[in-house]
Amino acid sequence: MNIEKSIRITDPDLKSLEHRIDELINTCQRLKQENRLLRQQQAALSVERAKLKQKNDLARTQTEMMLIRLKTLEVET
Repeated sequence: MNIEKSIRITDPDLKSLEHRIDELINTCQRLKQENRLLRQQQAALSVERAKLKQKNDLARTQTEMMLIRLKTLEVET
């Protein structure tokens, strides 16, 4: 009988537990949404990074070609 009395859950305890569970559910939903948005941003940034790398590589190649032409002109004169 002693054990039964110590385990008894009161109505305020249940209300408090219910409130905490609701908060956890809301937090979980908010974090899922935030995670989804972060993954979308990461994907967009990855695409942007790839485009910028491609532009950078093109600019490097064009610059190297101009330097080669300038050196060729320098040698010819």
